[in-house]
Amino acid sequence: MTEQNKTQRFNKLALQHLDAAYNLARWLTRNSPDAEDVVQESLLKAFRHFDGFRGGNGKAWFLTIVRNSSYTWLKSQKGFQQESFDEGCDYDDFNPQFPGAVSWASDPEQLVLQEANRELIDAAIRALPAEFREVLVLRELEDFSYKEIAAITGRPVGTVMSRLARSRALLRRMLAQHFSVESAR
Repeated sequence: MTEQNKTQRFNKLALQHLDAAYNLARWLTRNSPDAEDVVQESLLKAFRHFDGFRGGNGKAWFLTIVRNSSYTWLKSQKGFQQESFDEGCDYDDFNPQFPGAVSWASDPEQLVLQEANRELIDAAIRALPAEFREVLVLRELEDFSYKEIAAITGRPVGTVMSRLARSRALLRRMLAQHFSVESAR
């Protein structure tokens, strides 16, 4: 394969998935500038190893690289501890704060209800542990199947299903907690 042909094939495959790559990286790194860096690094890695791509689902292949690059970036940050949230975690004690969430007590004339809900849900998703956040984003926002998520994350389908169920339950609990506190005001 000539270099020009390789570049054209790579551009056709990867560039159409940049939005999905950025979304996944943003959810995992929790901020836009770092997500942009991760996606740029992922593009370089993907291009360098494009000869190893054997066809199949190009989006899943590229997002696997983005996911791995995101975790490499997270590990390089001071204070990051990757924990297993599947074992030994008491989900009843999970009580995250919602950084940046819109307060329902804010000036109602200036808030649009739909935007407030979106921001609240975004904050709740950001508060989830990375292992839960990634499967939720890949399934609900990027519309991947369980099998595709398993391929991207390198986990068995059962683990993907379990993490997705737990992430939904945690999200539901966080949002219910928020609404019960707000309705008491």
